[in-house]
Amino acid sequence: MPVPLEIVFETMDPSDAVRTRIEREFGKLARFHDRITSCRVVIKAPKKSKRHGGLFETRIHVSLPGGREINVHKNPSADHAHENAYVAIRDAFAAARRQLQETTAKLGGAVKRHETPPHGKIARLFNQEGYGFIESSDSREIYFHRNSVLDAEFDTLSVGQDVRFAETMGNKGPQASTVHLIGKHHLV
Repeated sequence: MPVPLEIVFETMDPSDAVRTRIEREFGKLARFHDRITSCRVVIKAPKKSKRHGGLFETRIHVSLPGGREINVHKNPSADHAHENAYVAIRDAFAAARRQLQETTAKLGGAVKRHETPPHGKIARLFNQEGYGFIESSDSREIYFHRNSVLDAEFDTLSVGQDVRFAETMGNKGPQASTVHLIGKHHLV
């Protein structure tokens, strides 16, 4: 479904070349974010100056689902590159892309979240053989070897101690590749 794109020319005659440039820039924006519901672009010609050419002003209003909006108003006071309409349009759409990226990251949950490693209790220990089993919080039994216990603390383990672990699949089922002691004296 095509996204409604409205282009408004203020204080200037409509230009097919400028319209084509805006449509091309909008196409890039629409490919970047496929849920744009509408877009309005206003390009305003500069007032004529006796000394220098004036600066083009560009405004972009993008509507997204859920009532979210992106608004860009490029009216640079000292950037003489904006004496060129195409540069003003390019810069305005670049600002819109940045705002859209930030909005998309927030909506998509792109903020990093660190998952808590699985935890459980030491269920059985075989000290002489150098291995044991952890009962996970979801009541599964996870094998571990003495070498997977961090800080060489295998000999200090006892049944019932709380541990965190990293689980992998071994030849005979789930096993812990690392085991961290947790509790009063062992913080993770």
